[in-house]
Amino acid sequence: MPSGFHDVRFPDDISFGSSGGPEFSTSIVTSSAGFEQRNSEWSQARAKYNVAYGVRTDAQLSALIAFFRARMGKAFAFRFKDWADYQSAPIGSSITALDQVLGTGNGNTRTFTFLKAYTSGGYSLVRPMTHLVADTVRLSLQGTEVSSGFVLDTLAGTVTFDAAPATGVIVRAGFAFDVPVRFDTDYLATSLDSYGVGSALDVPVVEVRG
Repeated sequence: MPSGFHDVRFPDDISFGSSGGPEFSTSIVTSSAGFEQRNSEWSQARAKYNVAYGVRTDAQLSALIAFFRARMGKAFAFRFKDWADYQSAPIGSSITALDQVLGTGNGNTRTFTFLKAYTSGGYSLVRPMTHLVADTVRLSLQGTEVSSGFVLDTLAGTVTFDAAPATGVIVRAGFAFDVPVRFDTDYLATSLDSYGVGSALDVPVVEVRG
């Protein structure tokens, strides 16, 4: 994560009404016969959102202005909750210690990266996870939940066990997470439409990668 990061979350009551989601970058070359060659330029999606749609009251507008000024526009990144994709379990389900496979022990490796697999039609994309929500993390070794004997780095998205899991032991985890983003503008256009009702005209934010 770049040094310009504030470990604070954008207000949930505003992010809840935001629009946006993952974006890939794909170049397409079309031959004279109409055949296509597609090249995926990113191995992982980069999310984009517009938080303006979540501002409905003057209190929310004030909170947005304060948050924007404290981040100095684009200068500092921050945490953002994507309400459509914020946990290891499907939305509407409870987080469990068995949700996602982090890896398999070999008797030597102590540190594992948090991962989330997106599977459809027999194909999967595995996403490394960072910016975990600390009090939601649950871990298991070979199906048995453990609550001690490890150290979490929630920003980096890693767990380091005191003792390396034995060969063949499957390490799994459940967790909630935030997306690291920054404002994609240095100008905040706002409007007080009527008494008690404020709005923001266009407030884009974009995911940042460390």
